[in-house]
Amino acid sequence: MVYGHIGKRVRLSRILPDGKSVIFAFDHGVEHGPADFPPEHVRPEKILSKVVDAVDAIMMLPGVARLTSEVWAGRVPVVIKVTSRTSLRPEQERLLQSPFGVVEDAVALGADGVAATVYWGSQYEDEMLRTWVQVRRRADLYGLPCLQLAYPRGPAIKNMYDVEVVRYGARAAAESGADLIKTYYTGSTETFRLVVEAASGVPVLMSGGARAPTLLDFLRVVKSVMDAGAQGVVVGRNIFQHENPRGAARAISAVVHEGKSPEEALKLAE
Repeated sequence: MVYGHIGKRVRLSRILPDGKSVIFAFDHGVEHGPADFPPEHVRPEKILSKVVDAVDAIMMLPGVARLTSEVWAGRVPVVIKVTSRTSLRPEQERLLQSPFGVVEDAVALGADGVAATVYWGSQYEDEMLRTWVQVRRRADLYGLPCLQLAYPRGPAIKNMYDVEVVRYGARAAAESGADLIKTYYTGSTETFRLVVEAASGVPVLMSGGARAPTLLDFLRVVKSVMDAGAQGVVVGRNIFQHENPRGAARAISAVVHEGKSPEEALKLAE
């Protein structure tokens, strides 16, 4: 376990090279389906080749990691997401994440981390927690940091972006052993600062969510969460649905790593 602690520290330093990170989220082919991608980016290697040098890490499922290894191997850290779910299942069943891999898959692929989702507040929360604990314990043995996608969703939650709900999920993620937490933006710097505080020192990364009306709008949100003390963002659609994915990724990175204003950073995508 002492060795594992060192391994986690080494790998976290790759994912968060300066204590901050822009992680490219690339699990949408399962959760949303191929229609989420512009036609020219349905083949995963095409979009990955455009952004691989513009982000700090890539989060994807084991199968896509295997199919695209020639693009990313040796160039960028990879975080293997071992849970997911489709939108083909009945709607009431979509609050459950299913296994899509195991920690040993991440090890075999040469990954620097693993990720799993917990829908806090779901009627299936207990089942996802059992999976999370198993993943975290195996990852501890191999020295792999665990990113928890801490998403409050469930029949009793009226607004999953409410600050009290999001900070609850962040605290639950920290208390369940997450090394990194991905969660929702709460609408302002002031409220997101409360989420960061609730995480109790575990690095918080904002979920990019659906594509913003403009890249400038999204960059302003990124600036807001960084001002709140977040360690970065995990972004998919606001990069791969943009007409200049590499430029969008570079602009986001400029806000996260260099503290550029959204207006300054936007020039990198033009």
